[in-house]
Amino acid sequence: MNYIPVLLGQIYANVVPFVILLGILIFVHELGHFLVARMCGVRVEVFSLGFGKKIFSFKRGDTTYCLSLIPLGGYVKMFGEQGATDVPDHERSVSFTHKTVWQRIAIVLAGPLMNFFFAVFVFFLISHLGEETRSPVVAEVTMNSPAQKMGFQAGDRVLTIGSQSIQSYEDFQRALTKNKNSTTTANVETASGQKKTLNLEIASIANPNIFSIEKSIGSIEGIQPLALGALVGVLADSPAAKLGFKTGDEIVSINDKKVNSWNELDPWFAKKEKSIVKVDRVTTDEIKTSVTIVVTAENLAKISTLKDFGFEPTDLYLDQIVKGSPAEQADLKHFDKILAINQKPMQKWEDVLNSVKSFDGKDSLLFSVLREGTVVTKKITPQVTSQMTALGQDDKRYTIGIVPLVQFAQPEMTVVQSPSVFHSLAKGFSRTWDISAMTVVSFVKLFQGEVSHKNIGGMISIGKAAKDSFALGLQSFLMTMGILSVSLFILNLLPIPVLDGGHLVFYTIEVIKGSPLSVKKMEMAQQVGFVLLMGLMVLALFNDFTKFFFKS
Repeated sequence: MNYIPVLLGQIYANVVPFVILLGILIFVHELGHFLVARMCGVRVEVFSLGFGKKIFSFKRGDTTYCLSLIPLGGYVKMFGEQGATDVPDHERSVSFTHKTVWQRIAIVLAGPLMNFFFAVFVFFLISHLGEETRSPVVAEVTMNSPAQKMGFQAGDRVLTIGSQSIQSYEDFQRALTKNKNSTTTANVETASGQKKTLNLEIASIANPNIFSIEKSIGSIEGIQPLALGALVGVLADSPAAKLGFKTGDEIVSINDKKVNSWNELDPWFAKKEKSIVKVDRVTTDEIKTSVTIVVTAENLAKISTLKDFGFEPTDLYLDQIVKGSPAEQADLKHFDKILAINQKPMQKWEDVLNSVKSFDGKDSLLFSVLREGTVVTKKITPQVTSQMTALGQDDKRYTIGIVPLVQFAQPEMTVVQSPSVFHSLAKGFSRTWDISAMTVVSFVKLFQGEVSHKNIGGMISIGKAAKDSFALGLQSFLMTMGILSVSLFILNLLPIPVLDGGHLVFYTIEVIKGSPLSVKKMEMAQQVGFVLLMGLMVLALFNDFTKFFFKS
């Protein structure tokens, strides 16, 4: 077997996106320092992308431009930046150290600011080219909820809220937040194409995004963010079971029309016509097979509901049983359906979670489970487990070690094109500012202990983000680049002496006291800053290895 093409493919998939992403961001940052240094009359001796041995270089004017071996950073070497003692009098006009404090501040600040404005440009470009984003379509509506009482139905497309045109789900959420704690109207188009006007009462809830500077957002209770996929639970001895359907089947298409969500099954059933149903079925050895089942009009004629046909949502069915868990010890099995806990009927998966989480630590819980048409009873004692949240925090609570058979439908996507260059530019600034604010808040919460240090990632995390986004396409890769550019902007402004922010602290002190800090004090601060930065890098590397190489 020729391994060279495989190796080259692996390098392209894993290394090239990382080098492109990091290379562009480093180039932009160092270009900021370089351009402003030149504008201020400082002689720039070296402009390097990467560290270590030079693999390519050329000299133009006073500057040597080079590409170095280790692509994990870059630098601009300016004449006289190491101190004033070795600079001859006749060359002080091109020395960094001999420039005014305001010029030095401008040169140092230019790097981070270039990352900020580059992010603006990237987000401008995404908006101007046309951004693929989620459509303003209501995925699911909870029964008897305020949303349903207002007239919302699954599949409704929101056209306007008040006088604001809605093009994306992001627009929808922003309009809700703008009108929180108030009433307004919405123009909506149903899945069948009918138009309707709804009177909305928009509540205010705590913002689930703890990194946002907005403490609350607008909300309509009952509108679900995602719809259940077209996985079906099949009741034993039902018409569906007799036709060959099985629990866990995913309905892929009906009469060659693609099916995306559970909500699409009701309109099909209501037609009661002959249908060719294609399903994906995972066998016991984890192999996915395609099965075609013919449903005749006669099969549906005398059946009034999907439940009577034998179809029901799968969220109360079990998909996985954790090895060594209380559920495994109690002999719960794949495709068991939880009917009741302590004789209390379970209506949805949240009921199961709440029942287990509220365990009092005393008597075992009595689970009533449907297995192949027979009800079996199991006594299970939950145990306290530590689970990692999305924020990297340890969440200790009672669990029994089960995972539901749930699959969510992919939301409908749309391409939103900005109406003008100015609108795209405004969008670029707005998004960059929002991400900058969230990055600052995340640092604050990190130091406050509200966000776990396990969220700090290093080069491996960046490499994975580059690889994954590159595989998804240009927009995803640009979005990652913009977000990382904002991160570099904020990170470099941290008041750590070896970073740009540390130098800005020195120069600010110089402005206040009228003279620079002593060389000894700056050297001591640099040493402390170096230790802090090395500690941060070691922590990031440890987190990366723990996350990607030693996860259980």
